Amino acid sequence: MGAQTVVADVADELARRVAAGEYVPGDLMPSVRQVAEEFEMNRATAQLVLGRLESYGFVDAHRGRGFTVRDVRRAGGVDVYRRLFRLSMPDPELAAEMFGNVVAAERAIVLEALLDYTDAARDADPTPLVALVDELESEARGVEPDHARMLELEVELVRTVLTELGHTMQRAVLNSVGELLFEVPEAVEAYFSVSADLHVLVWRALLAVWESESGPTDAQMSLFEDLFAMYHEKVRARFAELVGLASDSAIADSREMRSATA
Repeated sequence: MGAQTVVADVADELARRVAAGEYVPGDLMPSVRQVAEEFEMNRATAQLVLGRLESYGFVDAHRGRGFTVRDVRRAGGVDVYRRLFRLSMPDPELAAEMFGNVVAAERAIVLEALLDYTDAARDADPTPLVALVDELESEARGVEPDHARMLELEVELVRTVLTELGHTMQRAVLNSVGELLFEVPEAVEAYFSVSADLHVLVWRALLAVWESESGPTDAQMSLFEDLFAMYHEKVRARFAELVGLASDSAIADSREMRSATA
C-alpha cells in the first residue's frame, strides 16, 4: 500500500470520527504524535494525515496548538457535506437523514427548473433534450439497465434545462449533488425505487408538453407537482431500505409502488 493511500485511508477514518461526533467541535484533535502511534506510522506521515483532514474542511490548524475540530454540520460547504455523506454509511440513521436533505435540495432545484422551462417552452427549443431522452429509453430497455448511467443522463437533462434557463448557480449545485450521489451506490439505486421505464415515461410526457403549442393546465401542473413529491418520498424510503433502516410500512409502500409500475 502506497504512502498516499495510507494518508487518505487514515484521514478518512479520522473524518469518519468527526462525522460520527466522536471528536467534539472545538476540541483538539489527536496530536501528530498520537496519530503516529495509533496508526503505526512516522510523524511526517501523521502530519500529512492531519494536513489532509484540514484540506477536507474537517479541522482548523492553529500554530502552537495543533488542530481543532470544526463544526462540519454547521459550517461545512457542499464538498464537506459530500464527504460526510459518504462517511455516514456505517450509521444508517445518519445516512438516511443526510440523504433526505440531499433529496430535498435536488427536488427543489429540479422542480423549479422543470416548471420554469415549461413556462418558457414556447420560446425554448427542446431538441437538445430529445437525444438524451432517447438514450435514457435505450438504457431503460436493456436487459439489466445501468442505473448509474441512467442517473447521469437525467442529471444531464436537468443540467441542459438549467443552462437554457440561464440558472448557472442552480446548475453548479446540481453538479455537486450529482457527484455526491454517484459516490454512494445505495443513493444511485434509491433513485430507481420505481421502474426505469417510468423515468422515461415522465421525460416523454414533459417533452410532449414542451413541444405542444398549448401548455399544461393548472390542474395538470398541480398533479405533476404532487406526483413529483410522491416519487421523492419513495426514493427516500428505498434508500432507508437499502441501508437497513426502513420501517415495515415504508418497505411495503416502496414494494407496492415498484410492483404497480413494473
